[in-house]
Amino acid sequence: MREYWKFILIVLVFLAAYLMPLASPRFHSAVYEALVMVQEYAREHVLFCLVPAFFIAGAIAVFVTQAAVIKYFGAQARKWLSYSVASVSGAVLAVCSCTVLPLFAGIYKRGAGIGPATAFLYSGPAINVLAIILTARILGWQFGLARALGAVFFAVVIGLLMAIIFRKEDRGRSTSTFDLAEEKTRQSPIQSLVYFLTLVLILIFAAWAKPNELVGFWWGVYRIHWYLVGFLLLALVFELVGWFRKAELREWVEATWGFSKQILPLLFAGVLVAGFLMGMPGSDRGIIPSRYVAAWVGGNSLLSNFVASLVGALMYFATLTEVPILQGLLGSGMGHGPALALLLAGPALSLPNMLVIRSVIGWKKTLVYVLLVVVMATITGSIFGSIMGK
Repeated sequence: MREYWKFILIVLVFLAAYLMPLASPRFHSAVYEALVMVQEYAREHVLFCLVPAFFIAGAIAVFVTQAAVIKYFGAQARKWLSYSVASVSGAVLAVCSCTVLPLFAGIYKRGAGIGPATAFLYSGPAINVLAIILTARILGWQFGLARALGAVFFAVVIGLLMAIIFRKEDRGRSTSTFDLAEEKTRQSPIQSLVYFLTLVLILIFAAWAKPNELVGFWWGVYRIHWYLVGFLLLALVFELVGWFRKAELREWVEATWGFSKQILPLLFAGVLVAGFLMGMPGSDRGIIPSRYVAAWVGGNSLLSNFVASLVGALMYFATLTEVPILQGLLGSGMGHGPALALLLAGPALSLPNMLVIRSVIGWKKTLVYVLLVVVMATITGSIFGSIMGK
């Protein structure tokens, strides 16, 4: 069977090379957009978003006991607790659909159930307080409220449905894959809490985006965010020297490197493909012209909501970029329902995101997760469009 798939891959590569429209200006612009998008991703997201996230994932893998993860996020954990924590995590973590991946992989590999893990996976980028505020201010309070309520609702429902659909696999995984004996850690609970809080705050402030308005709280934090990162790095050095042994730190670095090797190549490949297909967010240089997308998402039909959800799921949105993009699409005739559908599917999913999720939980679970997001976004967008009358 493996040789069969190798043959198919060779045939597809041959056909792509043979039929490549090298003389087409659209093809040239799409290739350029793909490279620009990869460069922008490397410059804007790897150092200040992904690297801190990798270190947090490595810390989870090394310093958080499996028994603790299974106790609070396992298949047998109290649902009200695990889903409550997982579904509002995005209020703390202002991350994009790719930055959340190392954190998701970390808690899943330590024994979190598929339900709480996918609730966390969705909510991480979807329930971004700054993004919701920006949505309300630019697109209207109706969009902001619908996005906030929809994101929390989606996280819980998607997590519960994933847990129900894969309950047998999850139950077998929780009893056979992990050693549930309580592991001992050298650090006190307070030290562990301070250590993880330091790592999370470094991620938050290092990735703090420049606000549109140069006044107010968000601008004030942006002006000093690098000073805050510097202070937190000094605090982290103090914690590492005083609380951890060299062997523990070496294990932490090795775990971080393991996540990096697994995730980064797939992310860059996915960003390259997404850039080629759709171009940079807001541009019209991808292989698929944006006017087609705008034509497909006009009005409030079920098809237009589905197309908006699907396009949003495939595109890559850096944190906060979806709002001005939608502002332009709404001005070009996009319906209110499809706009909300894209808001609920886009920030939480992307083609690079899907490739990495597959490497963690497999194709079947990934496909079900993506379908749940797209279907729920489609239905919610249709309802919202009917209420808004646009």
